[in-house]
Parts: sequence; C-alpha cells; structure tokens
Amino acid sequence: MKLTFWGAAQQVTGSMFLLESDDYRILIDCGSDFDLDEIGRKTRYEEQKSVFPFDASLINTVLLTHAHIDHSGNIPNLYKEGFEGRVVCTEPTLALTSLLLKDAANLHQKRLNARNGSKKKGKKKKEVPMDYFVEKHVIEALDNFVPVAFGQRYRIADNITIVFYGAGHLLGASHIVVEVYEDGHKKRICFSGDIGRSNYPLLTDPQEIPQVDYLICESTYGNRLHEDQGSPVEALADVIKRTCIDIPGRLIIPSFSVGRTQALLYTLNKIYMDRSFPYLKVFSDSPLAHSSTKVYQRHVRLLNKEARSFQEDNDMLFDFENLIYLESSDASRAVSNYNEPCIIISSSGMVQGGRVEQHVEANIGNPYATILMIGYASEGTLGWRLLNGQDTISIRGKQLPVLANIEKIDVFSGHGDQNDLLKFVKMQDPEKLKGVFLVHGEQQSMADFQSIIEQNGYKAVEIPTRGQTYEL
Repeated sequence: MKLTFWGAAQQVTGSMFLLESDDYRILIDCGSDFDLDEIGRKTRYEEQKSVFPFDASLINTVLLTHAHIDHSGNIPNLYKEGFEGRVVCTEPTLALTSLLLKDAANLHQKRLNARNGSKKKGKKKKEVPMDYFVEKHVIEALDNFVPVAFGQRYRIADNITIVFYGAGHLLGASHIVVEVYEDGHKKRICFSGDIGRSNYPLLTDPQEIPQVDYLICESTYGNRLHEDQGSPVEALADVIKRTCIDIPGRLIIPSFSVGRTQALLYTLNKIYMDRSFPYLKVFSDSPLAHSSTKVYQRHVRLLNKEARSFQEDNDMLFDFENLIYLESSDASRAVSNYNEPCIIISSSGMVQGGRVEQHVEANIGNPYATILMIGYASEGTLGWRLLNGQDTISIRGKQLPVLANIEKIDVFSGHGDQNDLLKFVKMQDPEKLKGVFLVHGEQQSMADFQSIIEQNGYKAVEIPTRGQTYEL
C-alpha cells in the first residue's frame, strides 16, 4: 500500500491523504487549504491545471473525518473534476457538512456576482478561481454521501473495511481506522482527524482506538498546553461579571459558527440556570450558527452524559430567556444601537470576514466594550492583531484606535493540547506501531511533538512534506 500526503503536510489546513492499494484509491478528507494565499493557490492550480494534484476520476471513495471546511471544503470540486464515488462519514458530519458547503457556495456565488458586476461596468474581467463551486455542485456532492454509525464496521471494498471512533472536537467528528487485507495479511491505519479535549462542553471525550500498524496524527497543539484549566462555566461567568455587570459594558465574542458557538450557548444557559445573573440580552449573530445549533439539538443522543441530563431536566440545551438569533444583515447592524449591557456572539472566530468585523469596528473605540477571544487566531488575521496588543488597528481600510478591552480564554478551544495528543498516541504499543506521521500543525509544533513522542519510546516518527509518498 502507498500513502501520499497531499494536504495538512507541515501546515495546519488542507487535510487530504491518498491511500492506495493495487486496485483501490481512498481519499481521507478533502479540505480547503487556508495556509495558501490567493496568489499561491492560483499558482499551484495553474501548475497542476486542476484543484488537485491527482486525477479525481481515479478516486474510488472519500472518507471524511469531520465537517470543518479545512477537511471537507474541496469535496464539491472533486465531483466537478470527475469523481463518481461515495463520501462516507457519520450522520452528524453529513448534516454539518451540508450547512458548511452551502454557506461556502453562497459566498462563492456572491463573489462571482461581484466579478460579473465589475465586467458590466467595463472593468477588466477577473478570472474565476479554479476552486470556486456553487450550490448545484454542493447538491451533487451531498447526493453521494453515505452516513455510517460510530463503531459500525463498514465494507468499502472486498478487502477494505473502516470503523469510525468518536474524536470529540466537533459533533460527529471521528478517528477513522482503515483495515486492509492483502496477501493473507491485515494492515490497520488510523487517521486521527482533529483530536478533541477531555471534558469539553457538549461533546464526549475522544474514544480509545484499537492497536494499529500506522498512525496519522494531528499536531495543532503539539507544543502547547491549554492555559485555562478551570471549567468553562467559571471562566465565562467571571468575564461576564467583570465586563457587563460590574460595569454597564458590552461583551463581543468572535466565535466559529459550527461547534464553538454551540458550546458557548450551552454554557451561557448553564450560567443563567445556576446563578443569580441578571438576564442580559445575548445576540447570536450568525445564521449558520443558528442552523448548526438545530443539528446539535437533533443529535442529543450523541452528546456527553452531562448535556443529555441537562436536556432531560430543562428541555432545551441552547434556548434561554433573552437569547436572540439575528438572521438578517439589517438586524445585525441594528445591534450597534442597542445601548444596554449585552453579549454579542458572532463569526468568524479569528475576526477575519463575517459579521463580527462590523461589531469589532463599531466597538473598538469604546472603553466600555470588551472583545473576548476564545480560540486560536492565525498570524495576520484581525484576531491575531488584537491579541498582540496593537494600539491602532486597520479594519475595512480604516485606521482605528484600540480603546476596547481585549481578553482571551482558551477553555472553549475544541483542540486537544499536547497532553491530549500524547494520550492519544500512547493508546498504541510502541513495539507494535510501525510508524507515526504527524500532520495538521505548524512546523515547530510538529518538530517539538515529534521529539516528545520519540522520548516516549516510539520509533519511525515522520513529518511528511506535501506530495511525499510512503510504502506501508
């Protein structure tokens, strides 16, 4: 068998791994690459004359670890370029991927409309990016998704079976164990997907996986530990008290629509149930978050025991007094005129695009406003610049003084830290594990985690480069 690393190799995003036997080709994840800028993507696609560095029509099956767009975002393009097979994933992953891909298609359509508008005005026509897809491509792709339950052994070829194990991280997220039978021998390969953390709101802890021969392991937090070790309820309640109750302030929380916002709303619900907090207005400003929350509510049976018990006692996980979902852009802009203390949750989590930019712009000069960062923000994003303490900040072409308070907590990060990743690797007997491949991380994070794994007795720990192939 051959394993080629076509994405998330010495970088964080773009998950895409090609596993090949003599007559069968499996693509594990097919994600968008956010580590490349538009120029880099254009150059790569021109060189390849394709979104992909391989012939999409030769792929037999796609296995999807979870819905996040850096794992799923290129699936419609795979069908555009000739793929005719199935995408196999868990049922919640199908539901959330449908929302995320349709949202991406809508964004592409808006950008295409803007390009066509420029053409009508006589401006030079801009070339359509090769990786753009629209809703019809998403619908075609979704028609070929096959949902499989956690723990169910599913045969994708005569000699290949797969099993999904819960990974935490996001509703429906999985570790995938592929079993291949060749020449009377069985090989087991595990693809970690993104590894969740223990005791995360709503989600079950990552499941233990059986002994495998090869382990493909993410390393996003390979050299970091989470700073906040307390409960999400305590951490968030403390911030709300200081920013909205002790002073009549406004709390703005940039948050990813799928996963992070649901954890926030559930935690706020618990705070208001358990404490004598005044019922501040909470505005959830993301239609995608609203749709995703409904998916979480439909799949209560897959959530952790605490969440299921909360549901039984209170009927609803996410809805509480004074929670308002903002659907339209007009409603979103109108919140800037709401003068009482309040909480605004809006995407995106890195403050890069999305409605949250207008909330940050409207409040960055307000000393009674607090912007609470609750997750990782990659270098160059507006969120990253806020966290780095700049005195002024550029938003939508305007240079604005930073008078708002900037705070950070990481209890809502859905990624396991170094200890969680090491715990995942240690499920494997170092004498039986033939190889570990580290993916999904910055290069220093990978190198540091490689060293830690080797210190724990594991051999053949590799950090693949893009396009590198290994014989298994």
